[in-house]
Amino acid sequence: MYGLLKGLRVVEGAAFIAGPSCSLHLAQMGAEVIRFDDVRGGPDSRRWPLAPGSGASLYWEGLNKGKKSVAIDLSKPEGRELAQALATAAGENGGLFVTNYPPDGFLAYERLKALRGDLVCLRVMGWADGKPALDYTVNCAVGVPFMTGPADWPEPVNHALPAWDLLAGAYGAFALLAAERRRRETGAGVEIRLPLSDIAAASLGHLGQVAEVALGGEDRHKTGNDLYGAFGRDFTTADGKRLMVTAITPRQWSSLVEALGLVAAVADLEAELDMSFARDEGLRFIHRQRLLPLFVDAFQAREAATLTAAFDAAGVTWGLYQTLSEAVAGDARLFTGNPVFAPAQHPSGAYLTPGAIGTLAGEPRGAPPRAPRLGQHTDEVLAEVLGLSGGEIGRLRDAGLVAG
Repeated sequence: MYGLLKGLRVVEGAAFIAGPSCSLHLAQMGAEVIRFDDVRGGPDSRRWPLAPGSGASLYWEGLNKGKKSVAIDLSKPEGRELAQALATAAGENGGLFVTNYPPDGFLAYERLKALRGDLVCLRVMGWADGKPALDYTVNCAVGVPFMTGPADWPEPVNHALPAWDLLAGAYGAFALLAAERRRRETGAGVEIRLPLSDIAAASLGHLGQVAEVALGGEDRHKTGNDLYGAFGRDFTTADGKRLMVTAITPRQWSSLVEALGLVAAVADLEAELDMSFARDEGLRFIHRQRLLPLFVDAFQAREAATLTAAFDAAGVTWGLYQTLSEAVAGDARLFTGNPVFAPAQHPSGAYLTPGAIGTLAGEPRGAPPRAPRLGQHTDEVLAEVLGLSGGEIGRLRDAGLVAG
């Protein structure tokens, strides 16, 4: 936790990954984030993975660390009015709302704007026309599964990482702060609509892949574990370890070739083909079938410890294939020795927990906060943010409109 955004209040009414991760980034930089869920639990409240024994959603905990949780009966008009009041609560540093509710429902921007004219609302959507979508249904539409998987596999291969959700969360945090900065200068609020479909399409455009099919006239083919357009893939060592190496720049290529003792063999192939692999990374990809046997033999002749020591000495870019459980248990770079992580006690139990991803050099890093229980801060938020009295909060509790 850092305090860069201390004093800023963000209200979140969102499920799935993009909206909650957007607010999570803001909370870990010091913003006060108030999240409201339905009293029965939102769509994420029981999503896998689940904690052994308690069955608590580790997914929900992970995305809601450091947030204040309010539980409201959103099925009733008075409950929906409370949610609207939270989203538009008074205060110079408030009026920032993150949601993925439909643009035409009770949390529609025009309804909220009537309550607070300078409201800044980030609305994560599936498709820009309002139709629902998830990361996986957008991903299949932009064609990525047809580029993924073994080269001889005819079917699409879905990915395990919800990339567009995660990008939307990060972009959403940036966009919300940009709009808040403009509001400070002009007093103007705005609704930012952020469809996952636009995140996916624009990202492929930024990477040149839209231009590739527009100008080249054909789709990119599956290349298995080969790095498209350069040299990179996995190899198995003499002791059965699997390493990933990449060589994009001339220096990375020359370092890899030297570390494997392949300088003469590669020079012979270059002379035969009348070309330089060092000068053109694309040639390494085009002629990878001629190069790969040399590298396969070199890897299979050495054990992983010998290779990785040589790679580190030469500055080779490499990685060891390992399961997440192996990494969590023993990889100091990622988990056990990484200052981004520290143990924290959550409702489901204690485990290594990430704080802010970025590190402010030279500034102390606060401990990562725990995840709340559903509705844990209901009374506190209703009193401090909406100014309700104890009697009013008691009435809402008795009526089942709030819980916690």
